[in-house]
Amino acid sequence: MYKLKMEKLAKIKFLPNNFEVIKEGDHVICAVSGRKIPLNNLNYWNVDLQEPYFSYIEAAKRRDQKK
Repeated sequence: MYKLKMEKLAKIKFLPNNFEVIKEGDHVICAVSGRKIPLNNLNYWNVDLQEPYFSYIEAAKRRDQKK
């Protein structure tokens, strides 16, 4: 069986402990680095800014920018 690659940008609403898919897709783009984040690997985001981050490193960079 073949696994299909969707390669489509998702639209997400970020919630405090979860996220809601508004528009179907398989990835989002990191707000800091511009790297593609597969939804199954999405672990870091900012609810207030509604931004996804590739890793804790990008999340920390954004936090430091806001200080």
